[in-house]
Amino acid sequence: MKKKGEQDSRINSKYPVWLEYIGMWFVMLCLTGGQFMILYSFLGENNPEIPLSFIFANIGYWGLMSLCFCAIVFAIRRSKFEKPLKMLGDAARRVAGGDFSVRIDPIRKDGKKYYVEVMFEDFNKMVGELNSIEMLTNDFVSNVSHEIKTPLSVIQSYAMALRKESIEEEQKQEYIDTIITASEKLNTLVTNILKLSKLENQSIVPSWEEYDLCSQLTECALSFEDLWENKDIVFTADMDDKAMIRADKNMLEIVWNNLLSNALKFAPQGGAVSLTQTSDEDTVTVSITDDGCGMSEATMRRVFDKFYQGDTSHSQEGNGLGLALALRVIELMGGQISVKSNPGEGSTFTVNLKTTL
Repeated sequence: MKKKGEQDSRINSKYPVWLEYIGMWFVMLCLTGGQFMILYSFLGENNPEIPLSFIFANIGYWGLMSLCFCAIVFAIRRSKFEKPLKMLGDAARRVAGGDFSVRIDPIRKDGKKYYVEVMFEDFNKMVGELNSIEMLTNDFVSNVSHEIKTPLSVIQSYAMALRKESIEEEQKQEYIDTIITASEKLNTLVTNILKLSKLENQSIVPSWEEYDLCSQLTECALSFEDLWENKDIVFTADMDDKAMIRADKNMLEIVWNNLLSNALKFAPQGGAVSLTQTSDEDTVTVSITDDGCGMSEATMRRVFDKFYQGDTSHSQEGNGLGLALALRVIELMGGQISVKSNPGEGSTFTVNLKTTL
């Protein structure tokens, strides 16, 4: 990496070129000389005895003034343009080399901003965003590696155990069931990662259609009937008879399944989960509430992050991608999703969707 103050080997030209200023000085000298000649011809008839020393003194004076003017222009150009561009170039080169800690201090110290200070400020913001993306990418790779490694280790361990000839049939079936469960979890993880990647890269084009949201919510809720019965959960639903919206039906199904799955997962044995839907002129609101462990403020701020799981006691029941998927889908549908929660008081996830787009 290039050290600070070291000349970039790619630069093979000086700018500004000295010939530019010599040329500028010569042009101004000719202009001042021409001006004096006009003045002399105007006064020459009445005062032909103007000494040559006076002429040369005036030409020399204006030549010196022209030289001073060029020097001032050079100094301003160097401090206001060349120096900031060099600072920006050095900083951009360091960022290109992978150093995202680079920041450019403003040239002015009075707190006021001109185009250069605004450009530096935007550059600092850009580098900050790049640094955040780099950290998120590293975290994502680390989390994906961890999440994939766990079921693969289970599959490998139990597959090796199945090679033993002394294993009993009942135990063999248990091992097979464990392998199937781990492979299903791995398949779900990979599927969710692919879906999330496509959503974030906007490579999925929504298939807009008009349909009854209440009917979809009912179908999604009934698909979890066995789960809430096994946990003795009191499930209640309060919805309109019909609520027509225009959206991508298959993509919104991902949202409802994730929210209902989370609510039933975090609700305690014998707890309660409620599904509420209301409508006004142009908005449909869906809320899903559980009476589980709830969340702190810090957890709520990160609950939609990829792979984030606030309650580690349920980490084996998911991979932390469900809410991230839900957020991306809702954003793609032009809606909003929010959460309200308090520790020990359960959580409520609310989705607002426009009825038409």
